[in-house]
Amino acid sequence: MWADQGYRGADFHTWAWEATGITVEVVQRHDGGFRSTWARAGEPLSAVPRFAVVPRRWVVERTFAWLGRCCRLSKDYKYLRVCSENAIYLTMAMLLVRHLARPAC
Repeated sequence: MWADQGYRGADFHTWAWEATGITVEVVQRHDGGFRSTWARAGEPLSAVPRFAVVPRRWVVERTFAWLGRCCRLSKDYKYLRVCSENAIYLTMAMLLVRHLARPAC
């Protein structure tokens, strides 16, 4: 599974492996996600690119965009976490069925 940089903690990785058996790969920028960098006194600063394409990051962002298009998930009205989780499962199931129902080109 690919995850955003917000899931960098080791607790999430161990929980995902123990609960579901899924390994998590955190998609990070090449500069570690920092817009600037530091260097020791007397050393030159390393170059940080203003824009760099990060492989697989678009998959994470695209999935969040798909979930945001669903009316029930556009705002968080649920009181219980289980209800929100079930809404995500239903939304992803609907997206999968739509994708599979499309005719092949």
